[in-house]
Amino acid sequence: MSERILIVDDDDALRESLELVLAAEGYEVAAARDARSALALVESQPFDVVLCDVRMPGMDGMALLPQLARRAPGITILMMSAFGSADLAIEAMQRGAYDYLAKPFPPSEALLAIRKAHERERLRRANALLQREVARAVGERPIVAASPAMIEVLEVLERAAEFKATVLLTGESGTGKEVLARAIHAQSGRRGEPFVAVNCGAIPENLLESELFGHAKGAFTGADRARRGLFQEASGGTLFLDEIGELPLALQVKLLRVLQEEEVHPVGESKPRAVDVRVLAATARDLEAEVAAGRFREDLFYRLNVVRIEVPPLRERRQDIPLLADHFLAQLRATLGKPIRELSSDVLDRLVAYAWPGNVRELENVLERAVILCASDRITLRDLPGNVTEPEKRREAPRPGDLSLRQARRAFEADLIRKALAAAGGNRTRAARLLEISHRALLYKIKEYRLRDEERERS
Repeated sequence: MSERILIVDDDDALRESLELVLAAEGYEVAAARDARSALALVESQPFDVVLCDVRMPGMDGMALLPQLARRAPGITILMMSAFGSADLAIEAMQRGAYDYLAKPFPPSEALLAIRKAHERERLRRANALLQREVARAVGERPIVAASPAMIEVLEVLERAAEFKATVLLTGESGTGKEVLARAIHAQSGRRGEPFVAVNCGAIPENLLESELFGHAKGAFTGADRARRGLFQEASGGTLFLDEIGELPLALQVKLLRVLQEEEVHPVGESKPRAVDVRVLAATARDLEAEVAAGRFREDLFYRLNVVRIEVPPLRERRQDIPLLADHFLAQLRATLGKPIRELSSDVLDRLVAYAWPGNVRELENVLERAVILCASDRITLRDLPGNVTEPEKRREAPRPGDLSLRQARRAFEADLIRKALAAAGGNRTRAARLLEISHRALLYKIKEYRLRDEERERS
């Protein structure tokens, strides 16, 4: 079934031209001249998208916005106005609009905005289905993924889960290797048994052997009682050795023996103890390079590297970012108790463009900070930390001898916007297309760099 679109505008010519263009593209289109008629239509039939003018007789578009959102939760609202300003655009976003179109605009711009909104909604629905499927299989945290790279990872994970073979998860820090390890355990025949995780780099070397393999009473100073090691704690289940590349060489030998013999020698005991453990390991290091450098045993590497799953960094699976953002936002709403409804599209654009050196963990931390600082029900660029937004910001030209890269970048961007506005004859919509950014983003930047004052001075 095609998408249903409602156009609300008292300009008969614009309303009729939009109806023709959208109908030609296969949309089902209805129209209203004022807010009262629009509300009656929304209450009588479902719509996917509303294109709404800001200035109308009677109730204006800004007052209509929250009423539409209340009557039709989940509806996508695009505002239109011939009196465009950054303040008006930001206010519209804060009230629930998905995007803002400054009149006059070509029909292609409206079509693009509708398609972007449709794609975002499609990804959200796909993610909801995926989360239900994965949650049903995993039984724990849902794994949020839509990118081909992560779908492939999940397929390998699912095939490997049913076997006892050792799995080596590799990838940068923060990519979610432990989440995937837990998913392997939850999809395996050991799901009802313990899952024990240990960070090999977080335990002092002199305690690590005892931690892994256990110790007898009196085995060393302070050992006032016998203790089972993590291998025994995980017996029947799964032991996850995170940061395996940090394991000292002396312990690598002992770990290899455990994997081969399926028994452990607690410190201070002469007899081995049998263990039935499925071992999963993870590392952010290049273990082949560590082997070549003599810091990691080659025989242990091959023993661990039975099934290799390389987890891609977040910058290589940008399709997952909107889904992850929605997922974390829902979690944070519940845990922090703040009614944050959604992210502004500017924020989403910034999140997708950012390189995320800290990967999924950094994204989650950035969103937690934004939810805590947000003063409304929608997260805007002001709520993001500088390291995420600064690649898009540039200040005025630096003073002689000022070596600030941030100021130089901002000065470059402000100058580029001036040139685009000049080339477009002052038409902000055309300037935004030249700059390859959204019209709303251009309005925000014009306000931020105080370019409106320059425009007034020229006029």
